[in-house]
Amino acid sequence: MRIDNEIKLDYKDVLIRPKRSALKSRKEVNLVRNYSFRNSLQTWQGIPIMAANMDGVGTFNMSYALSRLNLFTCITKHQTAKEWQNCFIGDPRLTAVSVGTNLKEYDKAKEIIASNNLDWICIDVANGYSSHFVDFVRKVRNDYPDINIIAGNVVTADMTQELILAGADLVKVGIGPGSACTTRIQTGVGYPQLSAVIECADAAHGLGGHVIADGGCTCPGDVAKAFAAGADFVMLGGMLAGHSEGDGVIKSRVYKTGEYEDNSMGEIGSPLYEWKQSIQFYGMSSDTAMTKHSGGVASYRSSEGRTVEIPFKGYVQDTVLDILGGLRSTCTYVGAESLKHLSKCTTFVRCTQQFNPTLVR
Repeated sequence: MRIDNEIKLDYKDVLIRPKRSALKSRKEVNLVRNYSFRNSLQTWQGIPIMAANMDGVGTFNMSYALSRLNLFTCITKHQTAKEWQNCFIGDPRLTAVSVGTNLKEYDKAKEIIASNNLDWICIDVANGYSSHFVDFVRKVRNDYPDINIIAGNVVTADMTQELILAGADLVKVGIGPGSACTTRIQTGVGYPQLSAVIECADAAHGLGGHVIADGGCTCPGDVAKAFAAGADFVMLGGMLAGHSEGDGVIKSRVYKTGEYEDNSMGEIGSPLYEWKQSIQFYGMSSDTAMTKHSGGVASYRSSEGRTVEIPFKGYVQDTVLDILGGLRSTCTYVGAESLKHLSKCTTFVRCTQQFNPTLVR
């Protein structure tokens, strides 16, 4: 046993210090990135924000909506090859098929890649520290020399490097920061997300690899902090959940507002009501997800995700435009003419409070 006494930070622990800027308007900021990947040798262009491969987020409808905005989607691994054939209407350049390390799942992914002309595969497990996982990444690279491979999740520099050397082009960084994740509660394992991104990005870039900051973003400012910390892509789950494109069941309920209408005599009349709409959102290691996809929680494990009701948000475009607007504004505050230059222009300052919570309910 040992203790690392160096302070590690989350997004909430820092703010970005403003600097003199020559930019006249947010409109001048370019959010499109151009990447050349180390192992596939492919190039890619787009806005590097990804929808997570979670139920209610990584759907075909989400892929279509985000591809129209030049954003990326990782489809959940639970879609069948037939569903891909019948329902996929997104852009193959902006969409990844997801898979674990199960060989039967991998055979299905191979069929999906071939029939949909995909350039991307996301090898996604909760614990990216097993030698079995590294071997599987190496196998996929041997099978597909030219495909872009996403692999994760990890939170340390050494494992980031190992996955890149095994064949991954992009490493997903994050253990436990997600809004629907309870891994840190159940296991005590994790790493503050901002520090994880900084350290893993530094390790990856030294090898010519790339990283995805996966989890922990609660607002557009957090997305900006992830890019400022060196992330090449940012993956969002909770922030993109609750939209029409997530294909969830919208529940409508009537609530008392606590207010009453006035009648003509100034007397208190009938109580006032309002409609509220919500959608269920859950982690992919939750009992809800395991019951839906695996018939229940296996006796040798526990649930590491929560199930919550979140407000229905309408169409995802409005949320995405809000995030992109925040990113452009961040760049103007520090004088970064493009998203590419944001990390080079950033100085983080530690803080005890990000915002004034007085009016937050």
